[in-house]
Amino acid sequence: MTTATAPATATTPVTVTKIGGRIGARIDGVRLGGDLDAAAVADIRAALLAHKVVFFRGQEHLDEAGHEAFAQLLGTPVAHPTVPSADGRYALGIDSHHGARANQWHTDVTFVPAYPAFSILRAVTIPPYGGNTLWANTAAAYDHLPEPLRALADGLRAVHSNEYDYAALRPDALPEALAQYREVFTSTTFLTEHPVVRVHPETGERTLLLGNFVQRISGLTGRDSRLLLDLFQAHIESPENTIRHQWQAGDVAIWDNRATQHYGVDDSDDHERTLRRVTVDGDVPVGPDGVPSRLISPETVPEPGFGIASGASTAAA
Repeated sequence: MTTATAPATATTPVTVTKIGGRIGARIDGVRLGGDLDAAAVADIRAALLAHKVVFFRGQEHLDEAGHEAFAQLLGTPVAHPTVPSADGRYALGIDSHHGARANQWHTDVTFVPAYPAFSILRAVTIPPYGGNTLWANTAAAYDHLPEPLRALADGLRAVHSNEYDYAALRPDALPEALAQYREVFTSTTFLTEHPVVRVHPETGERTLLLGNFVQRISGLTGRDSRLLLDLFQAHIESPENTIRHQWQAGDVAIWDNRATQHYGVDDSDDHERTLRRVTVDGDVPVGPDGVPSRLISPETVPEPGFGIASGASTAAA
């Protein structure tokens, strides 16, 4: 294990400990909230960009207000485009008793053009076993592709949507999960075309932009599209590119949603698992050819129940 200590400030010494070869770090010496000093926020952001996902223990003091206040230090919070929040503002409820078991590899909300830049997940109630979350580094996945596959990926685009065959993917899903998907998650159906490879706006890295919301590779037949998607997704899911976190109550995980996928493991039986997620608004991806993502339908991203529509905070940038 390699340990590096960031420069300490008078109020918040930040220690970053690398915990995975290609992804993941633990940050100590920080009490998260809206009152963190600028130097500590800069240290956290730098660690996040370098390690893709960072973990904090012992943040039981955080509630929805503190969670949101901290998110504002990283950017502009944005609500989910279709799912109502748990607090009427930005905190999305991830509750095992209401069907929220995201046991598929995905990047958050890629069915809209400017999907979130960062996601901040706070553990509230943790089961006695199971319920871990895995993350994969999509920049490392791209970097470790054979050169012919990198060249192929650079020229591809893919259509993402929040409408997919949920029942086929989860044949054992509870009725309430199916109802939430049909009545809430797809209350507005989105289609967005993204580059398969996006250029990260802060690091300049190339990352693979795929995951469960992808419907098809643009311009290919269903069979050819599926073969390519499975090929690239298998590289993302390679164990060397992943890290697994065993949750404790009070934990907080923050990930760079532009350079990761994640998977919530559904193996805690009927035990309660409750988390809260706040996302920070992102910008529209651009591929290696300089062509940005485009919204296919609807004509514009509707405003959510609270706050701005995704991408509104960066529209004039």
